[in-house]
Amino acid sequence: MKSATTSAARGKRGAAGTTADDPTRLIDARIEELADWRGEMLARIRKLIKQVDPEVIEEWKWRGVPVWSHAGILCTGETYKNAVKMTFAKGASLEDPAGLFNSSLEGNTRRAIDIHEGDEVDEKALKALIRAAVARNTSSAR
Repeated sequence: MKSATTSAARGKRGAAGTTADDPTRLIDARIEELADWRGEMLARIRKLIKQVDPEVIEEWKWRGVPVWSHAGILCTGETYKNAVKMTFAKGASLEDPAGLFNSSLEGNTRRAIDIHEGDEVDEKALKALIRAAVARNTSSAR
């Protein structure tokens, strides 16, 4: 799996040659810091993304938002008091036969999935949506 550093992290190299603000480590820390269902859900989402796309790049943007990219942003993993939000950068152009998108439905570009404590996640449908996002990004990158 690849990682990309934020512009703020460039130049801060540790003894082993890794950046002090490595996005993968920052996401690990966010999951651990949450220490509740939100951390568990973020870890689960991350695992699904990596299963679908082993080449995904993890980033840390906008003062603390986990971002997964492949030929452009696939989705973000924002955490709020009562929800974990997966925002798909080009979600409006993706087929969603399972009806996972339940937030940011008015926009022309993005679509999001708000997951609340106790919600069941349809992993098969979510993996299909992630696959579609990768295909969308890689087809437009050609």
